[in-house]
Amino acid sequence: MSDAQAPAVFVWPVRVYIEDTDAGGIVFHARYLHYMERARTEWVRSCGVGLRAGMADNISYVVQRLSIHYAVPAVLDDELTVTAEPVAFGRVWMEFRQRVARVQDGKQLCEATVRVACIALDSGRPKRLPENMRELLEQNRQYPETKHELSQE
Repeated sequence: MSDAQAPAVFVWPVRVYIEDTDAGGIVFHARYLHYMERARTEWVRSCGVGLRAGMADNISYVVQRLSIHYAVPAVLDDELTVTAEPVAFGRVWMEFRQRVARVQDGKQLCEATVRVACIALDSGRPKRLPENMRELLEQNRQYPETKHELSQE
């Protein structure tokens, strides 16, 4: 891992394209998951962790659990910000709070809690988080005394 340390809340910009929308110009609900995936991936990259290196070490990450609330729809041409904030982790998983907001008015469009599990590529079985990822999650611990904040279970 590099010496780069990402802020606790990572922000990734997105623009809504026609391919993201339904016939009415409203963003299809599953597209928000794509936006969130990109934000989590870019958070990892911004911290200096190479994804290809993990693959070479037989490591992959998969969404294990997802809870999402859609409040307001995004529409064609909206500029959005998508956040990725690590909030908890265990031996084989990490959890993120993620939000999608419209830049123009700051309105929060949706919010999700996403648990990502570390697995072995060759077997699909759970695998311990690599040390560099654990260090990264520790660095982003904002309130170690608060049980629900970036805690290790």
